[in-house]
Amino acid sequence: MELIKLENIKKKYISGDNTFEALRGINLKINEGEFVAIMGPSGSGKSTLMHIIGCLDTPSDGKYFLENNDVAELSDEELAEIRNQKIGFVFQAFNLLPRLTVLDNVLLPFTYYSKKISKKEKIEKAMQAITEVGLADRIHNKSNQLSGGQIQRTAIARCLVLNPKIILADEPTGNLDSKSGIELMEVLTHLNKKGNTIILVTHENDIAVYAKRKVLLKDGMIIEDELIKK
Repeated sequence: MELIKLENIKKKYISGDNTFEALRGINLKINEGEFVAIMGPSGSGKSTLMHIIGCLDTPSDGKYFLENNDVAELSDEELAEIRNQKIGFVFQAFNLLPRLTVLDNVLLPFTYYSKKISKKEKIEKAMQAITEVGLADRIHNKSNQLSGGQIQRTAIARCLVLNPKIILADEPTGNLDSKSGIELMEVLTHLNKKGNTIILVTHENDIAVYAKRKVLLKDGMIIEDELIKK
């Protein structure tokens, strides 16, 4: 099933008399259940593309369809619901609240959850997500009691708690050592096998090989789109 469809997506940034084209006509389709690595050198448009796919930014031109819905026609409330419930975000900088425990950090998405749900059910869902990433024995630990890899896995659990269809991971191994990076990619691979669509931004070839498909950007354009041979 087609989950994401981008048609001639362009993104321009204007500063005074200067115009910078971050994306110059992106055409891309991603099906449900895919694991896609978006690659390219610095300034190629990777993060801009990720922000548009995640409904964090809007294109200057072109069409973005998410589950056959034209994103440009959605209200701010509908976009906020997509970001909260359909798309999970994992960033290089972790973005955990250091004074909270693993459990409390993972419970945070329920703060903006529109549906009524009991405290018991919230905790059950949080525990399920924490167990999924292998941190069930760390639920009461705070960030300063965790390794970098454990912190990033907490961030993944936080994005999993509302069971999103899509996980967007922007350089998720960038602040990790090699061993922790491998462990993190094994978690993402496991989640993909369970049905989550994973879109990974990375500049590291040894991380991209965990994906099933590679999309290579250069100067705001796709120059390569191929399946990764295992």
